[in-house]
Amino acid sequence: MEKLMLGNEAAARGLYEAGCTFVSAYPGTPSTEITEEAVKYPEIYCEWAPNEKVATEAAFGASLAGARSACAMKHVGLNVAADPLFTISYTGVNGGMVVFVADDPAMHSSQNEQDSRHYAIAAKVPMLEPADSREAKEFVRQAFEISEAYDTPVIVRMCTRIAHAQCTVSQEPRTEVPLKPYVKQPEKYIMSPANAIKKHPKVEARTAALQAFAEQTGLNRAEYAEDRSLGIITSGTSYEYVKEVFGDSVSILKLGMVNPLPEQMIRYFDAHVDRLVVVEELDPVIENFVKSIGIACEGKALFPIIGEFSQSVIREAMGIPSPSHPEPVQVPGRPPIMCPGCPHRGLFYLLAKNRYTVIGDIGCYTLGSAPPLNAVDMVLCMGASVSGSHGFLKARPENAAKTVAVIGDSTFMHSGMTGLANIAYNNSPATVLILDNSITGMTGHQNNPTNGYNITGDPATAIDLTALCHALGIERVTVVDPYDLKETEKVLKEETAFDGPSVIISRRPCALLKQVKRKPALSIDPDRCRNCKSCLRIGCPAISAAGGRPVIDPTQCVGCGVCGQLCAFGAITGGAL
Repeated sequence: MEKLMLGNEAAARGLYEAGCTFVSAYPGTPSTEITEEAVKYPEIYCEWAPNEKVATEAAFGASLAGARSACAMKHVGLNVAADPLFTISYTGVNGGMVVFVADDPAMHSSQNEQDSRHYAIAAKVPMLEPADSREAKEFVRQAFEISEAYDTPVIVRMCTRIAHAQCTVSQEPRTEVPLKPYVKQPEKYIMSPANAIKKHPKVEARTAALQAFAEQTGLNRAEYAEDRSLGIITSGTSYEYVKEVFGDSVSILKLGMVNPLPEQMIRYFDAHVDRLVVVEELDPVIENFVKSIGIACEGKALFPIIGEFSQSVIREAMGIPSPSHPEPVQVPGRPPIMCPGCPHRGLFYLLAKNRYTVIGDIGCYTLGSAPPLNAVDMVLCMGASVSGSHGFLKARPENAAKTVAVIGDSTFMHSGMTGLANIAYNNSPATVLILDNSITGMTGHQNNPTNGYNITGDPATAIDLTALCHALGIERVTVVDPYDLKETEKVLKEETAFDGPSVIISRRPCALLKQVKRKPALSIDPDRCRNCKSCLRIGCPAISAAGGRPVIDPTQCVGCGVCGQLCAFGAITGGAL
C-alpha cells in the first residue's frame, strides 16, 4: 500500500519497518517531525531529550544494549552532539544506530547555513542523503544494515526540502529485529587513551572498507543519456532540481552515499562524459573530492555557495532559457512576529522602554528583536544568553544594572543550566530572565522537562525551575506574571540593581496552548481614545492603525490586557482589564 508522506514521516516509517525500538531527540526544525511521527508506532520507544548530546548518548546506550536505535536533530544540534558522535565512531555500535541530521539551506529557521557533510568526513562515519520521501524510508533501512555490518553509527542527512516535501511511499511490514547480545568488552567501549589509540587504525580500516562498499552499493547510481556531452554529479534535493530541468537529456551520477565517496565510480563516469559539472547546495564537498583525485570539473564557479537551489538557479547557471510563465502574483511580505497574547511581548516592551542591553537566545523570544520592540542585542546559539551575559558583565561590570539575559524554559534545560552555574560559581552580577511559557514553542509545542508531560502527553516529572536555580547557587529567584507590567517592571529594576546574581522567572503559558482559555476581546472606546498610539508600541498583531486610529481586531485579540495597561486614558476596555 502506498501513502503520501513527508520526508520526515517517511524516515519515521523507515525506523518502524527496520525494527528500530528506541528514538531520542531534541525538537529542531526541520527535523522535528521524525520523532513526532515515530512515536505513533507503539513498537518504538520515543522521547524528547533535554538536548542533542543527551539524545545521542541515550541512543548509543540503547545500541550498546543491543537495540536498533536512532537520534534526530537539526544541523546546529549536531554541533551539540559532536562530542559523543566522534567517539562513537571509535567505539562502534552493538545494535544498529542511525543519527538523523536535517540541514537548513537558506536558513528558513536557523542561525547559520551549516553543511553537515563536514561532520561525517571529520568523524569518519558514513552518511546517506535521500532525494525524496521514498528514499528517506529506504535509506533508513539500509543505514541500519550498514551500521551493523561495519560497526559504525550512520548519519542520514535530510534537508528542509526533503524533510517537508511529499511523495508516495510504499508501506511494508515491520521486520522485528531481536536484541543483539550484550557482551562486556572494555577494550571496545571504554575509550581511555590506551584503548582509543588501538581503535583509530580500526576506524581507518573501516573507512577503506566503506569506500569499497560505496563503489558497488545501489545507493549510488549512474544514469546515462544518449548524448554524453554533459555529465552531472549530484545528490539529495539537487538531484531533483537537475532532473526537473534536464529530464533524461544529460547523464547523471546520483550519489545517495555522500561519505565516503566512490572514487572509481566517479572516475568511470568522468571517462564517459565530455564535460563534468557538480551540482550541490552549500559547500563544494563533492567538487573538492573530485578535484582532489585529479579530475577536472565545474561546480561553485557556476553555482552559488549560499542558499537553496531551485530549477531557476540550475537553468541560469547552465545558460538554459527559463520557460515563459504568467507574471507571478506579488504576495505581501509577512515577517514572523509574536502571536496575540504572547506572554513575552509585555516583558520585551519593558526591556525596550528601560533601555536594557538584552543578551538573547534561541526560541520564540528571539522575535523580541523585531520592530517595533527592537529589544534584543545578541542571539548566538542555545544557552549562549546566560554564558554571554556573564562574560559581558565581567568585561563591563558597570553595565550590570542595565543588562539582562533572556532564555526560554526549554532552552534553559537544553544548555542554560551550566551557564547559570558559572554565574553563581564566579559571582557574576548577572540577571537572568527565564521565560517559562510551559512548552517548547518555536518548534511546534513539544513538551519539555519543566512542564510535567512527556512526548506522548502523559504526566511526567516536572522540574521545578525555582528549586533548580537555587540548587545551582542562585539565592535570589523571583517569579513574575508578564501580563502584570507594573509588577514585572518593579522586579526588573530591583533585581538588576542587586549587586549579585539573580533570576527572574517570567511565568505565563503560551497563548496558543489548547488549555489556555481566551478572554473576551478588548475594544477601544473612540470617545476616550486620544490617538496617542501608545498601544501600538507593543507590536501586537491584533492592534492596527486603521484609518489613522488604533483599532483592535476581535478575531485576533485574546484579551490578555497588556495593551490596556499602556493606555493613560482608559480607552481600552474588556478582556482581562
